[in-house]
Amino acid sequence: MTNPAASTLLLSAVTAVAAGLMGCYALMRRMTLAGDALSHVALPGIGLALILGFHPLAGALAALLAGALLVWVLERRTRIATETVIGVVFSTALAVGALLTTGEELMDALFGAPTVLTAWELGVGLAGSAAVIAFAILARDRLIVALVSPEIALTSGIDVPRLNLLFLVAFAVTVALGLRYLGVLLMGSLVIIPAATARRLARDLAGMFGVSIAVAVLATVLGTYVAAGLHRESGPVIVTIAAACFLLATLYQPTR
Repeated sequence: MTNPAASTLLLSAVTAVAAGLMGCYALMRRMTLAGDALSHVALPGIGLALILGFHPLAGALAALLAGALLVWVLERRTRIATETVIGVVFSTALAVGALLTTGEELMDALFGAPTVLTAWELGVGLAGSAAVIAFAILARDRLIVALVSPEIALTSGIDVPRLNLLFLVAFAVTVALGLRYLGVLLMGSLVIIPAATARRLARDLAGMFGVSIAVAVLATVLGTYVAAGLHRESGPVIVTIAAACFLLATLYQPTR
């Protein structure tokens, strides 16, 4: 049989790779705080799933995908910046989610509650992570062109609205994958902090991706082991280690 601890660590590490990649794009799109806010959209989905007797992560994913679609539609129709739209959706989702969950369920949703993975959960998690990583790599050039100049992207034959929707969906899936062990409040940090660290240290885009992935995986793996030794929840420890990497990066003085 598969070692439960090894399976959990494997999925956490692969999720960290996806988070590291998506965080770089979010940072370049100036969606860092908006990305953190988007993770809160999962809360009402978790609450509704618990009420109806479904798997909470299924509810979280459904809510995140619905939130991503709503943000995309509102952004296109209102021409309001993505981070503004996400902020409005986030506030509403957080309020509704708090009404639907209470007590220990709310704490688990906010900060994560790692459990032993089933074979189904491991398979779906790995498949979801692989899909996000593949999108981040294969769509890199299109995403960069659309970021630099949407007009040039359109004249080059890139369907920018569709690409933006796919990005939001990939971001939503990434957040959903990490909710189990980081929770609604902390998952956004695993997306933001490694990318911010990489931006400080890297000299080019490839380097930024590499450093962001390395920091995310290091924080996740080391944080999991440290949390187990301290008998603490892994989420806060993982984010603390990622934040320590960022603080160390601020001491680095790049050569000109």
